[in-house]
Amino acid sequence: MQIGTASPPPPSSARGTHAIEQVAIAAGSFTMGDSSGDENPADGETPRHRVRLSAFSIDATSVTNDAFAAFVDATGYRTEAEVFGYSAVFHLAVTAPEQDIVGVPPQTPWWRGVRGADWRHPGGAGSDIVDRGDHPVVHVSWNDAQAYCAWAGRRLPTEAEWEYASRGGLDAAKYPWGDEEVDDGGWRANIFQGEFPARNTAEDGWSTTAPVRSFAPNGFGLWQTVGNVWEWCEDRFDPGYYAQSPETDPQGPRSGDVRVLRGGSYLCHISYCNRYRNSARSQNTPDSSMGNAGFRTVAR
Repeated sequence: MQIGTASPPPPSSARGTHAIEQVAIAAGSFTMGDSSGDENPADGETPRHRVRLSAFSIDATSVTNDAFAAFVDATGYRTEAEVFGYSAVFHLAVTAPEQDIVGVPPQTPWWRGVRGADWRHPGGAGSDIVDRGDHPVVHVSWNDAQAYCAWAGRRLPTEAEWEYASRGGLDAAKYPWGDEEVDDGGWRANIFQGEFPARNTAEDGWSTTAPVRSFAPNGFGLWQTVGNVWEWCEDRFDPGYYAQSPETDPQGPRSGDVRVLRGGSYLCHISYCNRYRNSARSQNTPDSSMGNAGFRTVAR
């Protein structure tokens, strides 16, 4: 859900401390794109193509509420949701009075624009993050993630870096753990269970975000690259980009108004959104924020 067009004030130029554990990813190559036949055609998950990447380090987890709070405390930064005064919340997660509902998008009526929803109040005015310091920060836009990166001396991963890291060394696998389905032998990721969007049985233990070190890490030691929260990438989005992507360290299209998100979220369900896969792609405008999107960072 797009929430506006303004930009919040930039953070302080002071450099901060990034507290998220790092995983070193050696230079290497892989085949990027859908390998299982589950692609969403409009998302441009094909053609599969070979990519070579330089070495980089990446956060073992999504950036947490505690880590983002350190940034805000040091800089006084206000997220776009706070500047605009509202953000997008899944209807079953709203914790706010009826008068705080400011909109329902007709094409996705399970979302609510909620006044007062932001990273500190993920469900609206009646919610907080007091016991969620180790959960991923949400209600952060691409622009907000960039502000954090500038403070921390980091950047967002390119789409190719994100996919390579998510695969964890399993080049053609559907998921970070292999090809077994999410619920095969016990839950492997935080997605929606039940009947989307009306009833969430929370069989995996979580109805919204889970702590970032829930479930099991992949072969590289990254936690929850799929499910839990969507993660912003550096790249602009173009469904036709893979046909012209350079082989070495692709940076994404040079122009475009929307940015890539990867990994799916706790709202993904096979009946609606099967994007909790290594190759799955999505996109949104850089000023959009919602209760199921966060980010992780990289550096070289």
